[in-house]
Amino acid sequence: MGYNPSAMPNLYLVATPIGNLEDMSQRAIRILSEVRLIAAEDTRRTRQLLSAYGIRTPLTSYYEHNKGAKLPYLLGRLEQDDIALVSDAGMPGISDPGYNLVRAAIERGISVVAIPGPSVLPTALAVSGLLANQFVYLGFLPRKKGDRRRLLGCVNTEQRTIVALEAPHRLQATLRDAEEILGDRKVAVCRELTKIHEEVFRGSVSQAIAHFLQPRGEFTLVIEGYSSEGGGLQVTDFAREELSRLRQEGIPAKEAVAKLAGATKLPRNLLYKTWLELP
Repeated sequence: MGYNPSAMPNLYLVATPIGNLEDMSQRAIRILSEVRLIAAEDTRRTRQLLSAYGIRTPLTSYYEHNKGAKLPYLLGRLEQDDIALVSDAGMPGISDPGYNLVRAAIERGISVVAIPGPSVLPTALAVSGLLANQFVYLGFLPRKKGDRRRLLGCVNTEQRTIVALEAPHRLQATLRDAEEILGDRKVAVCRELTKIHEEVFRGSVSQAIAHFLQPRGEFTLVIEGYSSEGGGLQVTDFAREELSRLRQEGIPAKEAVAKLAGATKLPRNLLYKTWLELP
């Protein structure tokens, strides 16, 4: 069916290629050609995509730093026109500012329709060689070391496979934090998926550290979940660091142990023993 001006307007979430332009679906091409406006995270990047498929639909920018100012305009347009939302790559609304527009549209009774397609998350899981029946997605890891280590500490006993995104200039630091907090587990480090220089490294975290000495490109990390049989739990240093910080803040032992136990799912007796061993 083509565009129907008498129908209620829709907000279309259109998945776009994560690298290879040939991954664009026929439905996505049709929708982007029929809507009245495309809201794009990066108009320059999206314009290249539209040009490749001969799509002439008008573009407007919608990204992290203008999402607040642009939201009323887009909601106003949605009162009369169909709009498509696209991100830099993959499915919009996941780890990008599209979430705000989606929430606002839903709250106003506007129909939100997903046009499925490429996504780095299932792509990385599928090629990782690790269990993908259940997983935990952390999105982009925190830039600050302390925040990143605390987040990794919260999933150190997570039995499901862990997936995260990381920038090349922080990859080494993140892998070293992962080795210390999660242990030297199996990992798949996926670089530049579907692109010319695609690479999937499979091995241990320590092997990945040695392999990616000068990392370049976009990275997706798929990390093996915790297994008590595999002895992957190595949290003493992390627990001691966090407990020491809490004690320096004047937090009582019982409260500190309870707080860290809730965050890390570690046994309280292990945490209390670590507290007693603090210098």
